Amino acid sequence: MNQFLAMKAFRAVVDSGSFSAASDRLGMTSGAVSKLVRALETHLAAQLLNRTTRRLSLTEPGQGYYARCVEILDAADEADRDVSRYHAVARGVLRVNAPMAFGSLHLATLLPAFLAQYPDIRIDLVLDDRFCDVVDEGYDCALRIVTQLPDSSLVARRLAPIDRVLCASPDYLARHGEPANPGELAGHDCLIYSLDGEANFWSFAGPAGTERVEVKGSIRANTSLALREAALAGTGIILSADFVVGDDLRQGRLQRLLPGYGIPPRTLFAVYPRNRSLLPKVRVFIDFLVEAYRNPAWHP
Repeated sequence: MNQFLAMKAFRAVVDSGSFSAASDRLGMTSGAVSKLVRALETHLAAQLLNRTTRRLSLTEPGQGYYARCVEILDAADEADRDVSRYHAVARGVLRVNAPMAFGSLHLATLLPAFLAQYPDIRIDLVLDDRFCDVVDEGYDCALRIVTQLPDSSLVARRLAPIDRVLCASPDYLARHGEPANPGELAGHDCLIYSLDGEANFWSFAGPAGTERVEVKGSIRANTSLALREAALAGTGIILSADFVVGDDLRQGRLQRLLPGYGIPPRTLFAVYPRNRSLLPKVRVFIDFLVEAYRNPAWHP
């Protein structure tokens, strides 16, 4: 038995839902696919699939073995691509989705250097803070800033931590006072990022552990760029990524609040469809981002 081929057949059956669909995917007969899966079960001395006239389902051992098959087969594919990509030319239109503030303030500053290295690539950059459907909307890559990525079929590369800062303008603090602890935020005008999973609840790590505060304010917005402008105008307190407000803090236009309390950081990921990883234009863009964010100097 060719175990590697049998693992590919088993995965194809599970992914496609039937032996006949798997045979079409692999370019084999249905009988050959069935024979490979049965040989694999014999080799493992375990039943991997429950077979009925209506449907196929994984057994408990089959679930664990399927997960390992996916890891092994994907690693083998990745190794093949690592060799072949050095001989391929990166060209064509690269469709990229990124958060509004991050794309405007930071990603856009990196693109000229990327295009200088790869002049045959053109960038189609769409900035949007909502979580787009990368596959359905035809993106080659998306950047996401999250606490944790949801489970999906997308490939994800961790790029960098994103620190967050609580701050307000000196004018606002002169009129309303500075909060001494997270609980006092309930009495302040807090500018709320509406696309956050729990927009009205801000969390802090302090001497007594985690403190979760319900906040409210006069402005809600789906981009932190608008909230930054409101904070600079003295409207209220903002909880924002440091790449948005870093220059304002250094110039004194905004003042950091509650420095004795930690704010849970988020992480910048690049996510892309598995089949896009075959494309040289996507591979070189991901490699470029990994290298760019490996250098701590980029961070505000």
